[in-house]
Amino acid sequence: MKVAIIGASGYAGAELVKILTKHPQVDVLQLLVSENSASADLEFSELYPAMQGVCDLPLQAFSAAWLKDHQSEIDAVFFATPHEYSQQWANAFVDAGVKVFDLSGAFRLQDADDYPKYYGFAHQHTDLLQQAVYGLAEFNQQAIAETHIVAVPGCYPTASLLSLKPIIDAGLQQKDGLIVVNGISGVSGAGRKASLATSFNELSLKAYNILQHRHQPEISQEAGAQVIFNPHIAPFKRGLMATVTLNLQDTVTKQQVDMAFEQCYQHTPLVRISKSWPQIDDVANTPFANIYWQYDESLHVLVVSCAIDNLLKGAASQAVQCFNISFGLQPTLALLGGQHD
Repeated sequence: MKVAIIGASGYAGAELVKILTKHPQVDVLQLLVSENSASADLEFSELYPAMQGVCDLPLQAFSAAWLKDHQSEIDAVFFATPHEYSQQWANAFVDAGVKVFDLSGAFRLQDADDYPKYYGFAHQHTDLLQQAVYGLAEFNQQAIAETHIVAVPGCYPTASLLSLKPIIDAGLQQKDGLIVVNGISGVSGAGRKASLATSFNELSLKAYNILQHRHQPEISQEAGAQVIFNPHIAPFKRGLMATVTLNLQDTVTKQQVDMAFEQCYQHTPLVRISKSWPQIDDVANTPFANIYWQYDESLHVLVVSCAIDNLLKGAASQAVQCFNISFGLQPTLALLGGQHD
């Protein structure tokens, strides 16, 4: 297959390049950046020297002219770009019959009225919002296989929803009960551009965007329940932990909780049920999500923690999972130890 990555110079884009260069079903890879990017015309390995001799492809400047010349040669495109950029260009690829895998938030929220509030722009392609499938790979495989545009989930929502959905789908939560998600991410989640706010010399552990973070409506939408989301950032490079606290119905037992998780994830090789509370080192630089929980039957309180790599399971590797599902391939292809996983 022939694949393009727009935004290949950023952290998530670079992870896509690393995965797709070893993907046995990808024979042509086009790497693109925005027209005004300082990285245009550089080789990918100039930005990421560890990839020298592995991927020395040029970073081409994306434009309407490039699209016109190449759209018939592409089977799939990954957007690792700012939200507004994705919503501006995704429709052109869909119209050309190219499958779109968007790592931004441009197509995650179903209600177009939410975009000015949470993303700062009015959505210009609301028809695509109806077509877009939320790419939580472990739950939406059939819909992912049938659509031409996949909205790859955010990193915080991925860890939060993997923690919540087994319980909510089983109907074990207390109706209208409070659901609180506390998330902590490393600084790579803020992107590659330098900023004092994410500098190791300036940053300690801190909360930010409480009660107004753009991932809150995304988590609530896909959980089917109102969620309070408290994001935090900490001075480590990569990785993310979400810890979810919620009340369950008075009659729910520990056995029911255990069964909900075990039945949900017994055939999902990239979601692992841990034997103890997970930590970020367990999953950094891997496509796995590690989950552990504890339930207090007397208080009817469940606490679930999920650790992921924010750039992989929270972005690039989940996007490739969706790509594999979309083209009828093994979901883990190119994500585990060998090329033919």
